[in-house]
Amino acid sequence: MSKHRESLTGLPDAQQITLRSPSELADALPYMMGFRPSDSIVLVALHGRRGRFGGRVRLGIPRSPAQWPEVAEQLAACLVHGSERRGERPDAMVAFLCREPGPGGSGARVMEELRPLAQRLRTACGALDVPVLEALCIADGRFWSYCCPDVRCCPPEGTPLALPGTSVMAAAAAYAGVRVRGSQKEMEARLAPPPAAGILVQTRALDDAGAALLSRALEESGRRAIAVETLALARRLMDRLARSSPGEGAGVSAAAADAEDDRLISPREAAAAILGLQDRRTRDRAAQWMEGADAAPALRLWRALARRCAGLYQAHAAAPLTLAGWVSWATGDEPSARVALGLALRADPQYVFAQLLHQACNEGIDPETLRHCLRQDQDWPTAPGRPARHSAGAPGATPGADSPDAPAAPATPGAAAAGGDPAAPRALPRPLARRTRTRRPRRAGAGRLAPSGGISGTPAPGGSRPGDGAAPGGHPLPGAGRRASGRRPRRRTRRIAARAARPVSAPRRTTPAGPAHEQAAGPAAPLEGRRP
Repeated sequence: MSKHRESLTGLPDAQQITLRSPSELADALPYMMGFRPSDSIVLVALHGRRGRFGGRVRLGIPRSPAQWPEVAEQLAACLVHGSERRGERPDAMVAFLCREPGPGGSGARVMEELRPLAQRLRTACGALDVPVLEALCIADGRFWSYCCPDVRCCPPEGTPLALPGTSVMAAAAAYAGVRVRGSQKEMEARLAPPPAAGILVQTRALDDAGAALLSRALEESGRRAIAVETLALARRLMDRLARSSPGEGAGVSAAAADAEDDRLISPREAAAAILGLQDRRTRDRAAQWMEGADAAPALRLWRALARRCAGLYQAHAAAPLTLAGWVSWATGDEPSARVALGLALRADPQYVFAQLLHQACNEGIDPETLRHCLRQDQDWPTAPGRPARHSAGAPGATPGADSPDAPAAPATPGAAAAGGDPAAPRALPRPLARRTRTRRPRRAGAGRLAPSGGISGTPAPGGSRPGDGAAPGGHPLPGAGRRASGRRPRRRTRRIAARAARPVSAPRRTTPAGPAHEQAAGPAAPLEGRRP
C-alpha cells in the first residue's frame, strides 16, 4: 500500500511519521483518535501524492444492516464536505471497521459480517471521486484487509496487532507525551450506571426527590429556590471530592477513584443534584466551573452524577454528561469530551447543549471562545436586587414550556419520549401531569438574551433531515451533510462561536421514544470528526 505521513495532535508540527504497511496503519488508529475505538466506523482523509493524513470521522456501527447504505453515504459526504470547507478536498481515504466478537464468535466471523459495510463505504467514497486505498477490519486483537488479495501479507486468519507500545507510532507518541486513554468501552464505563442493586436504590431516591420538589416547582419562587439550592449542593459536593482524595492518578486507578467518588455522594444528594440540573439555567451556571481549581472536582462530580442516572431516569444523564464533556473539552481532553458528548446525545438525541458542543468540538473551534462567554456572565439571575422576569401570559400564569423566562421544573421519568433540551420542564408521569398554557414556539433566532449562561436553549447547528446531517431515523449527526459554503474557515469559526454566545428559544421537537433512536444511532457515540 502507499506510504502515509501522519501529524498527530500533540506531536510537534515538524515531526512526521511514515507508515509503510497495513500493520502500522492499524496500530496507529488509537493514536489518531486518542483512544481505541470499539464498534465503530472510522474514515480518515488522505491528501497529496504521499497520502498525508487529514481529517477523520467516527460513527457507531448501526445494528441493522439495512441502515448501512445510507450511513455510508452520509459518513463519506461528511468527511469530504468538511475537508472542502477547510480548503482541501481529500485525494483518498482509509476506512477502519472496529468490532469485538460476541460470545462464541471470532474475529474472522466479524470480518465477514462487516464485509458488506466495507463495500458500501468504498462505493460511497468512490461516488464522490475519492477512492478508498485501504479498508481494515480490527477485531479480537487482529486485523484484516478488505482491499489486499495477497494472502502472503494479509492471510485469511488475520494478522496480529503489534503489542501495545511497540509500534513506530507508539514510540513517537511516547516521545511527544501523547497518550492513549484506553478503549472506548473503558471510557464509557466511567460514565455508565452502577450494577442492578445500586440502580434500585438510586431510582428510589430520584422518585422521592421528584415528589418532594414537584409542589415547589409549580411556583416561580420555588423554582428559583431550587436552582439556588442545586448550585449550593453541587459546590458542597465538589469541595467534598476535592478534600477527600486526589482522584485518578498518583497510583490510583480510574475504577478505584470513581468508586471512592460514588461512596462520598449519597443517593439523596445525587438525586437532588440530577433533578436540579435539568433546569437549563442552573446547568449553564454550573458550566462556569470549567477551569482552574474547579475543573477537576467538577468533572468528577458530573461523572458521578451521570453514573446515577439509570432505569427510567437514563434520559436525565444528558445534563451531567454534557457538563462532563464540556469540562473535558475546556481542559484539553478532546477524546474524553467526544465520548461524554456522544453518550449525552445517545441519552437525549435532541439535547441542544450537547449538539452545540459536539459540533464545536468536531469543528476544531477553540473552547476559549465559549469560556470567555461564560466568564462574562458571573451574576446569578436570581441575585438580590435584580428584578424578576415574567412571561407574557395572564397575570400569575405559569410560564409556558417554550418561554425563555421559564426555569424548568425538576424532571421526572417520561423525558425520553419528549426529547429536546431541558429549556422547559420534561414530561411528568401522567398521574402527576398538569396542563399549562404554552406560548407558540418562536422561530429560531427570535429569542431574547438569557440572563445567565450565555448558551441557554441554543438551537442545534445543522438540520435533522437525512440530507442535512441526520442518520436514518432522524438521529442527528452533528457536523454532517453541510454544503461547502466557500467561506473561509475562520469566518465559519466566528459564526458557530456566535451561536454559543447568542441564546434563542428554539421550538421543541417531539421524537419517537423507544429503541428506534438507539438503533439509528448505533451502539456507539454519534458522529465525530477531527480536524487535520
